[in-house]
Amino acid sequence: MTTLYDPLNAGSLHLANRVVLAPLTRNRSPDAIPQPITATYYAQRATAGLLITEATAISHQGQGYADVPGLYGTEQLDGWKQVTDAVHAKGGTIVTQLWHVGRISHTDLQPDNDAPVAPSAVQAQSKTYLVDRKTGAGHFAATSEPRALGSEEIPGIVHDYAAAARNAVETAGFDGVEIHGANGYLIDQFLKTGANRRTDDYGGSIENRARFLLEVVRRVADAIGAGKVGIRLSPVTPANDIVDADPQPLFEHVARQLAPLGLAYIHVIEGATGGPRELPDRPFDYERFKKAYRDAGGQGAWIVNNGYDKERAEQAVASGHADAIAFGKPFISNPDLVRRFQENAPLNPWDQSTFYGGGEKGYIDYPALG
Repeated sequence: MTTLYDPLNAGSLHLANRVVLAPLTRNRSPDAIPQPITATYYAQRATAGLLITEATAISHQGQGYADVPGLYGTEQLDGWKQVTDAVHAKGGTIVTQLWHVGRISHTDLQPDNDAPVAPSAVQAQSKTYLVDRKTGAGHFAATSEPRALGSEEIPGIVHDYAAAARNAVETAGFDGVEIHGANGYLIDQFLKTGANRRTDDYGGSIENRARFLLEVVRRVADAIGAGKVGIRLSPVTPANDIVDADPQPLFEHVARQLAPLGLAYIHVIEGATGGPRELPDRPFDYERFKKAYRDAGGQGAWIVNNGYDKERAEQAVASGHADAIAFGKPFISNPDLVRRFQENAPLNPWDQSTFYGGGEKGYIDYPALG
């Protein structure tokens, strides 16, 4: 019987176990540059089978929150190289999450204070995180009204994803990348009817709305090799004011299109991101979703996330529901989460007030066993 602690090959990635650090935004990278404490943070968690970094902007335009890292500048890549070196020194495997937020941004964060871009000029009823540069105080603010991307701009953004992937692997030393296609950000905005009202080749039908996602995935796979590429999807999360009128056929189509591409893994958020796993008003059959991928020939590892504890995770892997399980908040406060699971040790509670912004407190000062 397969256990949570068995090794796993996911494309070109070799995982020592099936416990995955989920991507977690922490807002501790001023000027989008990872700091020395970032290297400490990830190295502390290197016993995870796979570390997925916090979402990392592929371009200045892709930035949506204050003090989140990037992959488009030399100092940013140098900062990330310190991180990957520290993780590899501990024997860990680490990928970075490629991020373009689309409409979930603010003019204060955009080049020349421009409007954020989106598939359509539909403002999200959501908030972003800003920092007052005079006081250093962080606060949440409503996202700005976006402008619709012209069709001629889309190839440039696809190029930015591929360039960021090459930067991540060839310069910053990551083992691979995860494309962020979830949680109401740009790729998800193209996918779902609530944010996409286009009438060109990127809107309307399921095939058209999935076009941007598939163009990005193919270009990134071409850039670094498909076996180093994963993608994160969230079929029904309401995060960042996102909704689709009929997600089941949409995501089964996406699954069938991803299947032949040879990706390392598919990472699925089940239910509402950081919230309930079951949404009565948004039913979704995750087994059918996975079956569509496997029936179409998809061989990538199947990683699931949201609301898993040790017992549920062990059952999910043993039953074949998933190949690996991603954990978020428990990994914030338990850098040695794998060992604690194996030894049935108690978990440290997390301090939610230190999740976003700040320094070492609530970031690298949680104790390990012993």
